[in-house]
Amino acid sequence: MAEPIKNRRPEVTAPTPQNTPASNAPISSHAQQPGVASIKEEDLDRAAAASIFAQNPRLVQMIQGRLGSLVGRSSGYIESLPAPVRRRVAGLKGIQKDHSKLEAEFQEEVLQLEKKYFAKFTPLYEKRAKIVNGKAEPTNEEVEAGEEDDEDKDTENKTEQPDKSSEGANVTGIPEFWLSAMKNQISLAEMITERDEGALKSLIDIRMEYLDKPGFRLIFDFATNDYFTNKFLTKTYYYQNESGYGGDFIYDHAEGCKINWKEAQDLTVRIESKKQRNKNTKQTRIVKKTVPTDSFFNFFSPPKPPLNEDDEVYDNASDIEERLELDYQLGEDIKEKLIPRAIDWFTGEALAFEEVDDLEDDGFVDEDDDEDDDDLSEDRDDDEEESEDDDDGAKPKQEAQECKQS
Repeated sequence: MAEPIKNRRPEVTAPTPQNTPASNAPISSHAQQPGVASIKEEDLDRAAAASIFAQNPRLVQMIQGRLGSLVGRSSGYIESLPAPVRRRVAGLKGIQKDHSKLEAEFQEEVLQLEKKYFAKFTPLYEKRAKIVNGKAEPTNEEVEAGEEDDEDKDTENKTEQPDKSSEGANVTGIPEFWLSAMKNQISLAEMITERDEGALKSLIDIRMEYLDKPGFRLIFDFATNDYFTNKFLTKTYYYQNESGYGGDFIYDHAEGCKINWKEAQDLTVRIESKKQRNKNTKQTRIVKKTVPTDSFFNFFSPPKPPLNEDDEVYDNASDIEERLELDYQLGEDIKEKLIPRAIDWFTGEALAFEEVDDLEDDGFVDEDDDEDDDDLSEDRDDDEEESEDDDDGAKPKQEAQECKQS
């Protein structure tokens, strides 16, 4: 499996234990930030510090930038070692290079193995699509194999049920199969709005294909619908040519496709109406403006990574990097979870195997964190009042960028 990265940075010398600052690890690394044994929290005015940082996001970026610039700088430790020891260190680095070459070969063979078995999976996916869309029926053997898992449940819930053998005789395939499966997949469900469901009901298949170079393409197959004219919507994920630390492929970027929306059916925007009054004539008019809005179909317009300080999105690099990580993870979830086990997501059985954060589920938080939120609430209220006063001079929201053609 490939590793995502936040963005591309120049190569730096690996830090030593003596000169490594406790800065955040990049997405491409599974390393965790070093911990601290103990700290007397009562000695720190955490609420005041949090307030300062909350009101000064550029200060946070500056501090992170300074810490990041320290990574890789030599402390002089290696240079201070005796010459014979330095020679042995150099030798170990040479051996490590041989190890890295083998890791890259291993990952390449894993990829070829994935492609080999993907070719074996494909006929099963094609058979699934035919059954879902009413072009074929499962065999008796397939039905019996699928019912074996339900025997225990049927025994436990065995009560007299009305005969429904005649119901659904005119139903074709499995209606809304993919929409139901996606709504049960947590990361995807959060993106789907009520407006999106009308279009997603016409989704008849989701599949993927490997690229000639490292990467993969997701293909969403739609029946004729009232929203857009595309038969297929695609999203392509590319990896970097060079392997990362550990030999894994490194996520580089993604490209979406242009959605040809029918008139007044674009689900990624909404119309805002605003009443304006002429200062001289006192006449009023209604002005309508198109603004971006939440939609699953924004998935086909991926964020662009910040490249350098001259890049327009560089100032919002932290937000962009979070969106890039989420975008990459969504692609992996569709490729690794949804497509291979779509029926388990449709029935909801796959949810039993999902890792869910216990803290998010039960709603409990640390008391100290809750107190900090209370302390900062007044500051937030003040900020909100100021923002209301400045609404008239606020800049209008930018229009959503057009999707790239894959």
